[in-house]
Amino acid sequence: MKLEDALLKRSENKCELCQSENGLKLYEVAPQSATNEDNCIMICDKCLAQIEKREELDSTHWKCLSTSMWSEVPGVQVTAWRMLNRLRNESWAMECLDMLYLDDEKLAWAKATGDHENDSAVDLHKDANGNVLQSGDTVVLTKSLDVKGTTLNAKMGTVVKNIRLVENNTEQIEGKIEGQVIVILTKYVRKQGA
Repeated sequence: MKLEDALLKRSENKCELCQSENGLKLYEVAPQSATNEDNCIMICDKCLAQIEKREELDSTHWKCLSTSMWSEVPGVQVTAWRMLNRLRNESWAMECLDMLYLDDEKLAWAKATGDHENDSAVDLHKDANGNVLQSGDTVVLTKSLDVKGTTLNAKMGTVVKNIRLVENNTEQIEGKIEGQVIVILTKYVRKQGA
């Protein structure tokens, strides 16, 4: 039996964290030396996006951890511990953390990525008005920009289609203006249609 099929059977076709039945994916709880049923879990798109910090943490959504933290699956326990730590400013999350016991091996695994040390803040690419930007969005320049190293001057109001997000820098996006791919600061763009 394939790993994904085994996990779907174990989870009864539900997210092992929040019990949602929509958009289930196999999630490998890092770090791993070998993929197996203990260190992989089935989770929904919403849980995955928030775990991977592609979406703001919704503390109401994560109250599901007060139930799922009791799972006998090591990957679920470790993920629950990490997420509860990210939500530790919430009283209910601290209460759950006080009750959740991980043996030394699982605790070392849970701490291995350092994810638990992060707070619930998520760094997202946002335009000048605070709208979240995604790859493929269309933006409008809110200021005329001189492009370094070229004679190009991108005028205020220029529409830039199909932007790309600069990885590891939420203040920058890439876009094509007059056939040239340039880096643009997010504080000088406005998401079109927002």
